[in-house]
Amino acid sequence: MQSFYTNGMIPFVLDHTPFAFRRKGFFYVEKNRIHKLMLLSLMIALDVVLSPLMRIEGMAPMSSVMNIIAGVLLGPLYGTMMALICGLIRMLLFGIPPLALTGAVFGAFFAGMLYKLGGNMYWSMAGEIIGTGIIGSLLSYPVMVWFTGSQQNFYWFIYTPRFVGATLIGSVIAFMVLVKLKETSIFKRWQKLFNGGMLYGTK
Repeated sequence: MQSFYTNGMIPFVLDHTPFAFRRKGFFYVEKNRIHKLMLLSLMIALDVVLSPLMRIEGMAPMSSVMNIIAGVLLGPLYGTMMALICGLIRMLLFGIPPLALTGAVFGAFFAGMLYKLGGNMYWSMAGEIIGTGIIGSLLSYPVMVWFTGSQQNFYWFIYTPRFVGATLIGSVIAFMVLVKLKETSIFKRWQKLFNGGMLYGTK
């Protein structure tokens, strides 16, 4: 409850909300924030472990699977954070070239953004194909020229067929996974959390 007072000219507000109630609300906010970080960490760990599966140079279908699932579950911001951190870990630990970033970050962002706009998993799949298959593959050319210091054997569309192929394979796998996941109550609760809702308290 709030009361309005005036000291002659300037009104000000006194908040009569009980301290215990405000402390409980703060506790809920912090608990939800911690839960977000825990789920983000779990997704990063899964991405690091699963991305090398079925991987050849310039083609990582499981990375596309994780991007699409992250687009549906985490949204564009946290999905992009997942792909960025995973890419850096793969570069540092496994010696993978910057394709680990160009082949993941843009797809994760567009998968989350298009899902947010369209509201179903097909939009997330389209975002991954556009972000990784097209934008990521094209930007990989100048990045790899810079990384290797040579233009020999590189051209603009060198990675596009493999990137597109990986996103198509990944889309099929992600679709089969999401059809099952989206029916579970825990997935819906996590999705609500990353879409502005709260697992604890109400919002």
